[in-house]
Amino acid sequence: MNTAVDTAATAVSVTPLTYHSGFGNHFATEALPGALPQGRNSPQHCPYGLYAEQFSGTAFTAPRHANRRSWLYRIRPAAVHGTFQRIEAGLFTSRFDETPASPNRLRWDPAPIPREPTDFIAGVHTVGGNGSPETPSARAIPWSSTNPSMRDPTF
Repeated sequence: MNTAVDTAATAVSVTPLTYHSGFGNHFATEALPGALPQGRNSPQHCPYGLYAEQFSGTAFTAPRHANRRSWLYRIRPAAVHGTFQRIEAGLFTSRFDETPASPNRLRWDPAPIPREPTDFIAGVHTVGGNGSPETPSARAIPWSSTNPSMRDPTF
């Protein structure tokens, strides 16, 4: 046994461990000290003038114990956005019940790079899928061919 190594190992200061707050995989983090309200999720006045919003990750029909949600404390509320403008869908579709499915094996070459500036939304095209938006088990396979950075369009 090498006592020099053992002595050196015991001389190292041990930093106390810190843990995430929360229970059952619920965690809390903050960018500034005191940014999270203590003792409540949605106080009348949040620290730093933030807005409290709840983001739900489960369907509204899920039982209460199965709900997955996050409390967000934002600089501006999510509702502060402009009026949405409808844009053309192009080759993006969800109507798979209007075209008969091919029984043959299919294979695709990579999509060509667009010659004109094409952002993500304009470059999305549907390769395949099944069902329709009205059915609970519909699926779609979209591809996108883009070349510039996306600036303003969102969906």
